[in-house]
Amino acid sequence: MDGRTNTIFGWTLFGGVVALGLSSISGHIFDAERPENLGYVIEGVEEEGGAEGPSLAMLLSTADVAKGEAVFAKCVACHTIEQGGPNGIGPNLYAIMGKPIGKHAAGFAYSSALSSHGGDWDFANMDAWLTSPRNFANGTKMSFAGLGNPEDRANVIAYLNSMGSNLPLPEVEAAPAEEAGEIDAVDEPTTVSTEASDASAGTYPEVAADTDTTAPVGE
Repeated sequence: MDGRTNTIFGWTLFGGVVALGLSSISGHIFDAERPENLGYVIEGVEEEGGAEGPSLAMLLSTADVAKGEAVFAKCVACHTIEQGGPNGIGPNLYAIMGKPIGKHAAGFAYSSALSSHGGDWDFANMDAWLTSPRNFANGTKMSFAGLGNPEDRANVIAYLNSMGSNLPLPEVEAAPAEEAGEIDAVDEPTTVSTEASDASAGTYPEVAADTDTTAPVGE
């Protein structure tokens, strides 16, 4: 009985030593440092706080309607865009630019998130919508994730605008002028007082004739 007990105790002790050793080894293997940046980087989506690119107005000024139509091919499974086209999974988009958000297509059942959003489909709102529909109107039925490339968005907006809307494009703001002091700096002549000039030359102006320079005499 004692031999069996010793055997069981020995195997138990051995198992504990093995488990402790494996725990130590696995700790060294999997004890990696926490990465500085978590998650994945998605190409075409600019990280928050990154360098600003061209303005929307600048992108629209050089937008390509044909390229926008090509990108819009991703949308034809849900939308029509020709005049008088039917609503599908999504509403017909003819002449959408400038129309009230969530109300432009008669007979289409918009989500309350979009129909209650307010505002019109101007260039800025359409750009925000195409960037991320869910961020623009949380709760929308639109399943499209969005376009991460600003040029693609500008091209699509130009295409949408060409299909029955034709709104005037926003003006491109001129680059801010440099400080006037940096542009028009002019060296002004330095004025030197007569006294300072005379002092540097070792001469002094004469005392006026009517000035009494005699020291008072004690009485």
